[in-house]
Amino acid sequence: MKRNLPIFAVLLVLLAAIALANPFFLEPAGFLAFVKRAAPLVILAAGQYFVIVSGEFDLSVGSLVTAEVVIAARLIDGNEDATWPVLVLLIGFGLLVGLVNGAVTTLLRVPSFITTLGTMLILTGAVFLWTGGAPVGALSQAFRVFGRDTLWAVLILLAVGVAAALLMRADFGRTLVATGDNERAAALSGVRVNRVRILAFVLSGLAAAVAGILLGGFAGVSAQVGQGLEFSAITAVVLGGVVLGGGRGSVVAAMAGALTLEALFTLLNLYGISGALEFTVQGVIIIAAVAAGAVRLPRIFTPRKGDARVAS
Repeated sequence: MKRNLPIFAVLLVLLAAIALANPFFLEPAGFLAFVKRAAPLVILAAGQYFVIVSGEFDLSVGSLVTAEVVIAARLIDGNEDATWPVLVLLIGFGLLVGLVNGAVTTLLRVPSFITTLGTMLILTGAVFLWTGGAPVGALSQAFRVFGRDTLWAVLILLAVGVAAALLMRADFGRTLVATGDNERAAALSGVRVNRVRILAFVLSGLAAAVAGILLGGFAGVSAQVGQGLEFSAITAVVLGGVVLGGGRGSVVAAMAGALTLEALFTLLNLYGISGALEFTVQGVIIIAAVAAGAVRLPRIFTPRKGDARVAS
């Protein structure tokens, strides 16, 4: 728990700074509007956490979010009666993409970076081919309510957060962390490593589907709605103290990292700093986090003088 305190401290400082710059933020409506805006990224970070803590990466979530929104608009096309069948289809599509990513990574032994990069390019190309760069159709009001209505967005975020925390406290969470920490040791202890990692990718795909539904309601239909979200999710997870190599980190801290990142961007916007700086900030955070981990790990594993052994 102590390892998670820094990210919560940074989050509180940023929220206080936002409140000073914009007193409306202190009102319930202002704070809940911030939470609604942050909800898609927080959910994506939770899904990305499962993959990263298992020792893998998922670069396909941003393009998957875009595909979800474009597919929804094309199939619903303003028809209220089509809303729920399409919602079920979107969830199923997210699960399928996650399953394919996990199967290719574990069964075919393709590095997850390459697998999900390929999936990202496939989805991006498919969306462009299908829409010609300009999405057609329209989302129904029943669909958009999930992202537009603050209560719905907050409730969905809370449900995802609670479910993610409970999963990590269950046997699955322990085996997931063990897999990311030492794959061989986990396998020798009876953990089905491939199955655990496939499930992590499936959960990431599910999180992307839910985030896409919220973003579609909040931001509307666009062929760029999910652009860059994969890097934002990774940045949020790293900011939450999760080790990129896997095996260490808290899902609650990863979600707090997403809230912190959103709070930082909100603060920059309030002070009139260009949104183009967001990518720069994310790059600095990732490099700094990896560098800090590289400095810390040798200290952890350096033997004390009394523990030194002479190799025979």
